[in-house]
Amino acid sequence: MNMPFTDGVGQEKRPDRSGTARPDRFWDRAAGSVWDGADGAARGRARLAAGCQDGGVEVLSSRILLRPADLGRSRRFYRDQLGLAVYREFGSPADPGVVFFLGSGFLEVSGNAPGPPGQSVMIWLQVRDVHAEHERLAAAGVRVLREPAAEPWGLTEMWIEDPDGVRIVLVEVPADHPLRRDQRNVSSAAPEPGA
Repeated sequence: MNMPFTDGVGQEKRPDRSGTARPDRFWDRAAGSVWDGADGAARGRARLAAGCQDGGVEVLSSRILLRPADLGRSRRFYRDQLGLAVYREFGSPADPGVVFFLGSGFLEVSGNAPGPPGQSVMIWLQVRDVHAEHERLAAAGVRVLREPAAEPWGLTEMWIEDPDGVRIVLVEVPADHPLRRDQRNVSSAAPEPGA
């Protein structure tokens, strides 16, 4: 089947053979089908507007969480030896957790391993509404390790587990949280010397 070129979320961008763009066609990648006609295209666009193209979780951001046996050693490895760029540091200034840029995602190195090696890797997924995801995932039979809860650091988090025991945290970032603030203006707020 020759699938149309899309904008990455399902809307067809390539014109048909006449050279005319087809706004009345919507490709549902998840279902592997093309919805023709104004009604079909409207249904496809409505599914996207509701959060995502296939009714699953809408991931806004993600990161891999690494809880090392020795935080300082791992921080030096990823920052100084591997040379990953630092996105942000948090926690104790004496022994901070660090979030590194990792291509289009992030690697968070923080805390200490809660158990044997292999259980120190987790997946962090930022979602728009963690309570709605809790309802949806619980109804789908996903193993919920911990229901949504407000954390002392200001995020709302819930924990689930994949079939192999990999822990996944779903995180909602409130509108007033520092993660939502533009950090580029923080250092520019101080007046220049002599001003």
